[in-house]
Amino acid sequence: MKHFPVFLSVEGRRIVLSGGGEAALAKLRLILKTEARIEVFAPAPAPEIVAWSEENRLTLHRRALAAGDVRGAVLFYAADEDSAEDARTAAIAESEGVLVNIVDNLEDSRFITPAIVDRDPVTVAIGTEGAAPVLARAIKADLEARLPATLGPLARIGKAFRAVADILPMGRTRRDFWSEYYFDTGPRAISEGGEHGVRPALEALLARHRAAPGNRPGHVAFVGAGPGDPDLLTLKARKALDTADVVIHDRLVTQGILELARREAILIDAGKQGFGPSMSQGEIDALIVAHAKKGAQVVRLKGGDPTMFGRLDEEIDAVENAGIAWHIVPGITAASASVAAIGQSLTKRQRNGAVRFLTGHDMKGFADHDWRALARPGEVAAVYMGKAAARFIQGRLLMHGADRATPVTVIENASRPDQRILSTTLGQLPGDLAQGISDGPALTFYGLAPRAAQAALSQVEQELA
Repeated sequence: MKHFPVFLSVEGRRIVLSGGGEAALAKLRLILKTEARIEVFAPAPAPEIVAWSEENRLTLHRRALAAGDVRGAVLFYAADEDSAEDARTAAIAESEGVLVNIVDNLEDSRFITPAIVDRDPVTVAIGTEGAAPVLARAIKADLEARLPATLGPLARIGKAFRAVADILPMGRTRRDFWSEYYFDTGPRAISEGGEHGVRPALEALLARHRAAPGNRPGHVAFVGAGPGDPDLLTLKARKALDTADVVIHDRLVTQGILELARREAILIDAGKQGFGPSMSQGEIDALIVAHAKKGAQVVRLKGGDPTMFGRLDEEIDAVENAGIAWHIVPGITAASASVAAIGQSLTKRQRNGAVRFLTGHDMKGFADHDWRALARPGEVAAVYMGKAAARFIQGRLLMHGADRATPVTVIENASRPDQRILSTTLGQLPGDLAQGISDGPALTFYGLAPRAAQAALSQVEQELA
């Protein structure tokens, strides 16, 4: 991050701009939204600048900027659209200790002006370090469409009411009050009675929260974090993270997803690792229950889908036995992301009408399955946590008659930037796995090759025939 985003207080302070053309107009349309005292230096100002001056929205000096003109200002814009003049005025401003922005000159500017979504007093600033203005504008347009026009009035009324609401206890009680105002009571009041109806609704809401402070019961959401790519997180999962007081996550949840949690949320790593040191399931159960009993909104965040080899039933039993409410938010499981990565489908007509989801190990070690059925030609299986059990799985399948040439694909870190794909066969699986895959989470497909590899194999078989 080369530019640190801040919101600078400019109320009653001077912002100086040199220039009178299109570049100056573009900046002034934004600066005029502030409560700063704006001064413009331009020998030949555009008609709009003259009009703003006559309306006392800014002070216009019909001359070039000179030494001493910028001293005491908070910001300076060089917008003469002439590199030599911009360099001259910027040098004056810098010598007088003022932050400088040279329009369309990122390298020599000391600050940049972001794209802004204005729902005053709610302001969203979007910056791309000057690298992608088109992207910033696209994000701005998207946010403009998503944020209702009533957001500004609600925020203004809420700000005026804040001193009254401060009688509520700090922490979750106060946070619940404001959350209900902004996302339920406030929008409903403004749609039914306009801005005049908001204050009475706020007072009624405050009375209710004062009568029963902090009485929201604890709740547990078992949330699927998906395979790792934050873009594959469901909207419902995002909402759960936005409202969580405590997030208890496993080791497969990526940092990019954890950063989506509410900033004030407590993040707890309860990672479990097969055949390695980890927090026991009993400790995890107790941790979930303890936080929910205190009234926390708990998110138990699991990689992939929580219903797939995630010990979900044990955690639900613990929560139910404690009398705590819960719900499940499904996620994209590793098998779905992995099969997409190799360009295949889990089932295909005339290939396989069913697919097995297996685990490579269970609580007692390597997991046992119906190896005889799995060894039949045409079978497809998605094996979770199968890296450490690769030799064991190979041995069981070969023992029950599986073809050593059966395709096997291992996908590590599916959907992530460091995704790796290993295409091999059952006969070569342990050796190739040791050389081609590191220590990231991996899923093994038995009976499936990547689409490109499958096409090449089919071509060879046709030539041999």
